[in-house]
Amino acid sequence: MSSKICKMLGCEVPIFAFSHCRDVVVEVTRAGGFGVLGASSFTPEQLEVELRWIDDHVGDKPYGLDIVVPGRYSKEAEAHAGRLDALIPAQHQAFMDKILEDAKVPPLPPGEAERIHDEILEIGRNRTPTGGMRLVQIALKHPQVKLLVSALGEPRADVVQVLHERGILVGALCGKAAHAVRNLEAGVDVLIAQGTEAGGHTGDISTMVLVPQVVEAAAGRAPVLAAGGITRGSQVAAAMALGADGVWCGTLWLGTRESELAPFEKEVMFAAKSEDAVRRRCRTGKPVRMIKSQMSEAWEQPDAPKPLLAPLQSVLYNPAHERVVRAQRKELYSHAAGQAVGDLKHETSVKDVMYTLQLEYAQAVERMASLSE
Repeated sequence: MSSKICKMLGCEVPIFAFSHCRDVVVEVTRAGGFGVLGASSFTPEQLEVELRWIDDHVGDKPYGLDIVVPGRYSKEAEAHAGRLDALIPAQHQAFMDKILEDAKVPPLPPGEAERIHDEILEIGRNRTPTGGMRLVQIALKHPQVKLLVSALGEPRADVVQVLHERGILVGALCGKAAHAVRNLEAGVDVLIAQGTEAGGHTGDISTMVLVPQVVEAAAGRAPVLAAGGITRGSQVAAAMALGADGVWCGTLWLGTRESELAPFEKEVMFAAKSEDAVRRRCRTGKPVRMIKSQMSEAWEQPDAPKPLLAPLQSVLYNPAHERVVRAQRKELYSHAAGQAVGDLKHETSVKDVMYTLQLEYAQAVERMASLSE
């Protein structure tokens, strides 16, 4: 199951795991895959703690980071030295407050509310070029970080240069073949062709259509990972047949015991069907595939205000999300997840997932080989 990208990055199998949980990153890496930590959900101080922990638990194995810096963001927010919540329009805050009030979601305890709110405001700054660079600087302190991925748009030339000088490969997610071309021009080393089935920020083109288009656009200049809707080894084999050098999975890890999700959150995931994973702008201001809920659908109503530019929509949404989680209100709960969420039925482990993916891959390859006999 080895491929070009395994040699480039020093992993044993081309299964890449995107996760906000350090435990998932470590366990996938230990199992021979390549763990990638979603860095934008941490303050710089928190990220330093997370990376030190990962360093201590993966031995000498490499791993990666993923940052989110959208091409369109609030310039006012980036330049603003004060609290970002001061930039939230009163109309938007009142709309969000009414959703929670009508649903009788209790506020957070006073001390906890201030701590969480201040933390969310600080994390919100990650979704601007200046904020993203803070995270890059933390990554540079950790030699085992061998891949840094831009989740939204092509990375800046100066960032690519700094990373390359330190021997770090640069990856980028692509929702169109045109994105692949722009990323290659920017000096990107690894392309992730992410279909609309995927969780998080996605485009409109399905994985089956997108992967060969990105492979064609890459023309051998960079390996391609297939992302979106992959939970089975047969899908890994299909991605490789389409020309990909490996796969990038995210939703798959949410149902593992190592996942960052609380038991009540996992219950929502296990009950969700594929059609419950919808694209909505209420979380970040850009289309995010997430679990449909009363909260997400309230923002789709005609009287809802237009979502704000990054990072302000996240600054508005995340405190409300924390209240929903604390109250364990399943009907209001949303989490980024792809259409593959319909395959999550019960809790597993990262080790079991990695074994099953490889076993099913081998079975699929053997089945295909038998067709030509």
